[in-house]
Amino acid sequence: MPFFPGIGSKMLLRGILIKELPIADLKPSFVNEFSFLGFFKMYREALGAVSSRAEKKFSKELIERYLAIGLLILAAFPLFVIAIAIALTDGTPVLFRHRRIGYRGQEFYCFKFRTMVLDGDGILSKHLETNPSVAEEWRTTRKLRNDPRVTWIGKILRRTSLDEIPQLINIARGEMSFVGPRPIVSAEISRYGEHFPIYCSVKPGLTGLWQVSGRSNTTYEQRVALDVEYVRSCSLLLDLKIALLTVPAVLLRKGSV
Repeated sequence: MPFFPGIGSKMLLRGILIKELPIADLKPSFVNEFSFLGFFKMYREALGAVSSRAEKKFSKELIERYLAIGLLILAAFPLFVIAIAIALTDGTPVLFRHRRIGYRGQEFYCFKFRTMVLDGDGILSKHLETNPSVAEEWRTTRKLRNDPRVTWIGKILRRTSLDEIPQLINIARGEMSFVGPRPIVSAEISRYGEHFPIYCSVKPGLTGLWQVSGRSNTTYEQRVALDVEYVRSCSLLLDLKIALLTVPAVLLRKGSV
């Protein structure tokens, strides 16, 4: 076990167990300094690096939560209109919540406007049983271009991505982020294979690299690759770029079904 905490080991700082700190975060000279002063400098540098990352993460989450609450308030009237339209054409409930896998593999309820008939699962099962080609499409992409469960108003909401707006609630609750991999269900974990821990290392997003890179026009393997690429290249600049690209992607309905 290394003598210095934080170099290839775990470290205890201010009573908080911090996971392994990369050597790149420490100045090289500290690794070779075995004096008490060198040890103290390395410890302070490590604490500063950890605190900086923790503060940035906390600040980002706090800003996103307040922004989500503000957007929900601003969008209250159009959200109310959509809810009334769904209720009048297909009854209640107007919101649909489904268990999804989020940060660190924890499950949460993801909110959407209901775009499908109430007995959607039964209708899908029968449709897949009688249509082998459709069953293959579902197995490959987990989506259907002509989904018999979707209502006529649901098709409009999906093509415009308006059905996703209630996920601002998830962002306000700290379960999602504005940008990140799209949330998956437990049945999709096996599709990620060895990359599942990478998916779990960030919060799922309202939009993401997959959303602006073809969405339903891509294969599931490409979706996984895009999620992995996002996590490994994650930065504020990338988030801003994806957010800006989401607007034309939604307006042009790229990959929407």
